[in-house]
Amino acid sequence: MAASLAVILLLGLVAKKIFEKLKLPGLLGMLILGVLIGPYGFNLLHEDMLKISLDLRSIALIIILLRAGFGLNKNDLKNVGIPALKLSCIPGLLEGCFIAFASVKYLGFTFVQGGILGFIIAAVSPAVVVPSMIKLMENNIGTKKGIPTLILAGASLDDVFAITVFSAFLGLYCGSNMNIGIQLLIIPISIILGIMAGIIIGFVLIIILKKYHIQDTNKLLLILGVSILLNQLETLLKTKLQIATLIGVMTIGFVLIEKLPDVGKRLSNKFNKVWIFAEILLFVLVGAQVDMNVALNAGGIGILILIIGLMGRSLGVIISLIGTDYNWKERFFCLIAYIPKATVQAAMGAVPLSLGVESGDEILAIAVLSIVITAPLGAIGINSLAEKLLTEEK
Repeated sequence: MAASLAVILLLGLVAKKIFEKLKLPGLLGMLILGVLIGPYGFNLLHEDMLKISLDLRSIALIIILLRAGFGLNKNDLKNVGIPALKLSCIPGLLEGCFIAFASVKYLGFTFVQGGILGFIIAAVSPAVVVPSMIKLMENNIGTKKGIPTLILAGASLDDVFAITVFSAFLGLYCGSNMNIGIQLLIIPISIILGIMAGIIIGFVLIIILKKYHIQDTNKLLLILGVSILLNQLETLLKTKLQIATLIGVMTIGFVLIEKLPDVGKRLSNKFNKVWIFAEILLFVLVGAQVDMNVALNAGGIGILILIIGLMGRSLGVIISLIGTDYNWKERFFCLIAYIPKATVQAAMGAVPLSLGVESGDEILAIAVLSIVITAPLGAIGINSLAEKLLTEEK
């Protein structure tokens, strides 16, 4: 397994650098590398590495969300609060429903099967979107109107919504007495619980950091360890209570930077350095989950369904931004930034098949296809259009 880690790091660095030289997002190079060296490519990774892939990807995601929390600004959050809440649910709801109805028409699915597919696809990828928005914030691009913060907050909540509705449809298919209306009511409760957990942990950490002299590297390890435990809270408690733990992780960073700004800035720089390592692991291992043969099996119908879904998502973004002071360029950028899919689809795409859902193989194929098409499309769009569509603050 050590050799596999070395292969990932060495080739990941090279792939990232090559794509950046080509003026393309480095993450695209790492995703393609993952496809090539993964089990569906040249199979260069040890099976034990693939067994712990989900855990490693979760830790990498926690690192980038902590970075995001350290980069948030209270005033920006106040300004984008309502539009961010709209972006967290309206685009995903419309995309999921558009795909559900398209699946009934073109694939012969029942509406419940279509809902399962729709809300797997509907989740935007924080792994792609969050690093891109942090980069814009660091370069002061679009920050005057808080656009990176808007997309950061909306995309982070979007996953909670999509996964909850997906779980409800899956429960309906499997015959449980799950009510979608009740599941939708659980979403705000889940988000509030996640934020509360993050605030409580953040203040406990502040007390510890004020009381004891701890080196910055050890502070980073303390915060990272606590955040990983928070992310595993539902599993540890063995309860059906849903907590938006990834929102809680981001809240920890936000609380620390607000209450201990000097410490927060130093820790933010530390997490920036750790991210160099975590980024390679995340994107190469996400790429390793992609089976191109499965994606190709989705065929033209799969592409058509994805296009219909993206039309629904784009309409949702437009609706969410009605009444804001963003110009058409800024709104178009938000639309582009909401395209990428990768993390949830890689993690959840095979779940219906493993649970015996009819046409689970087709669901998996379209989920994989969504990564292959939208992750590069969204990443390139964000990377190439940000400076053209957004204002750089001097």
